[in-house]
Amino acid sequence: MAALAAADRFGEYVGYEGPDGWVFAADPIGSIELDSGELRVEWEGRATVEPWQGRPAAVIDAALAALPLQGRNAYGWIGFEFCAWALGADAHVPARTALAHLMIPRIEVRIDTSGVRVSGATPRETAEIHELIAQASAQPPAPPRPVDVTIDPTDYRGRVAEAVDEIRAGRYQKVILSRKVDLPFPVDVPQTYRLGRANNTPARSFLLRLGGLEAAGFSPELVASVDRHRVVTTEPLAGTRAFGRGETADAAARDELVGDPKEIVEHAISVQTSFGEIAAVAEPGSTAVSDFMAVRERGSVQHLASTVRGTLAEDKSAWDALEMLFPSVTASGIPKRTGVDAVFRLDHDARGLYSGAVVTVSAGGALEATLVLRAIYQTTEGAWLRAGAGIVSQSRPEREFTETCEKLGSVAPYVVQAVVDA
Repeated sequence: MAALAAADRFGEYVGYEGPDGWVFAADPIGSIELDSGELRVEWEGRATVEPWQGRPAAVIDAALAALPLQGRNAYGWIGFEFCAWALGADAHVPARTALAHLMIPRIEVRIDTSGVRVSGATPRETAEIHELIAQASAQPPAPPRPVDVTIDPTDYRGRVAEAVDEIRAGRYQKVILSRKVDLPFPVDVPQTYRLGRANNTPARSFLLRLGGLEAAGFSPELVASVDRHRVVTTEPLAGTRAFGRGETADAAARDELVGDPKEIVEHAISVQTSFGEIAAVAEPGSTAVSDFMAVRERGSVQHLASTVRGTLAEDKSAWDALEMLFPSVTASGIPKRTGVDAVFRLDHDARGLYSGAVVTVSAGGALEATLVLRAIYQTTEGAWLRAGAGIVSQSRPEREFTETCEKLGSVAPYVVQAVVDA
């Protein structure tokens, strides 16, 4: 997938790794862009722009339904700020803030254990795609450039202390506060994805260039999926320790993780919230928890993890389910409404794609949204990393800062600097 992206021959793209392999979707024939004021829809070279009202999920759902997709899939992303209208926080969102960008590709390349399947491409493009994939493994990965993740220009520790005071005052139970690490050089995002994917164990991964944004990431969990049988799934991860420091150190960190009351409480209330959210859109009695508090390894960290499932009610759509579960409880707060308000007040700058989701929508109506964490981002204004930690009443600012460093370790060691022509 990195080789196809790096070739820069197929226009904008979204690459996505799921449980059944990779898909590389490129050269959009249509797109849907939503910002805080306007909906822009393009199809086969014609564009419409109009103001919108209501909630973003319903607007996107209706826009997709209005397009003559004829069996085509859609791929793209939704930003953290997408949640604001459903949670009464839209006053925090500046004008023209990007909320979502989906595209319908001309070309799809699917790569799995059975081989490579190309659809929508010309014979010449198909041959080129097969050649690029065949040659990819022969090229050695580019070397990374070290990144210092210990700098703290936005006083993360101070913001954590402020959140702890608010939690102890009873304003909310938990909030995820994050910090941004700006990179002082341009990044080769496809090569960073290639190197990072070789050193991570994500639930899903992605690589995209869409609407002026490049990003790559190694997602630890699903925000939501709705399959063709209308089963809704979410996978909350909450509770973190370092991983990858040797067998003895990893085992000690695991024992500390599963026995730490703060981490157990943080995880349990996240699962409770996820259960309630799925139950709100599911058939009565169908919601259940499995794999409660399993330990899952995700690159440089290990987490407490659970799975929550239910059967989507007949009067609910996949986008209704996503709206209910978004943003992930493990990247926002509890209660979600007051937690999200705290994020907007205390998180220093807009999150954008961080803690948003990369979304795939199938022609049959299935939807999957994977949480955007452990990622790198780049626009014309620069490149950056971002990570956060869950703050509860027992949180200690120094430990939470350390946790962000541990999470940044999933990406920071693998950042490849772009070669810029003189």
